[in-house]
Amino acid sequence: MSGFDKVVSSYEEAMAGLTDNMTIVAGGFGLCGIPEGCISQIKAMGAKGLTIVSNNCGIDGFGLGILLEDRQIKKMVASYVGENALFEQQLLSGELEVELTPQGTLAEKMRAGGAGIPAFYTATGYGTPVGEGKESRSFNGRDYILEESIVGDFAIVKGWKADRFGNVVYRNTAQNFNPIAATAGKITVVEVEEIVEPGEIEPAHIQTPGIYVDRLIKGTFEKRIEQRTVRAS
Repeated sequence: MSGFDKVVSSYEEAMAGLTDNMTIVAGGFGLCGIPEGCISQIKAMGAKGLTIVSNNCGIDGFGLGILLEDRQIKKMVASYVGENALFEQQLLSGELEVELTPQGTLAEKMRAGGAGIPAFYTATGYGTPVGEGKESRSFNGRDYILEESIVGDFAIVKGWKADRFGNVVYRNTAQNFNPIAATAGKITVVEVEEIVEPGEIEPAHIQTPGIYVDRLIKGTFEKRIEQRTVRAS
């Protein structure tokens, strides 16, 4: 069984091999389903010049936002950037390169990368600044632009439960970008709330097969709420 066991005992081991100027694909949406421990380990390692591919860049002081504090991110590929004042500051000052990407296109860039598809055509963004400088073609009377897929040096993912072979289950909306991010890394690291023995997860319930997972770690999670709204009493 040891040859198939993906479990590592520390975040140092989980993120071993991360160096400057790498590309990291990160799961999560807002603060929902983010790989908190992996992000903290990246900060602790001090890797610089990183390209981060994720739906957004967390918030000030939490999530991917903590990597902005020491200027670790060189380029951010994201579909939404509106909750982070430090992000805005670095963007406007020219310290941070940002590639804004339509959300569906970003998801497909990850999915296609994981499927071994180097590029795809999409109508989204044609005729807008998103499509500037990109190859375009017409199919059945509609215009499309060519978008390149993405594969990261690392993919960092948050799951709910996994067996020791790396078969992962996600919980509710924490699925978001995590299943596709898991396919799009040369090294995929998954942190979960619970690790069980092989056979304890029904095969039909597995959402990321272990073949995509290189390293698995049991983490602890703060699960901070990004925007808390309560009803007036």
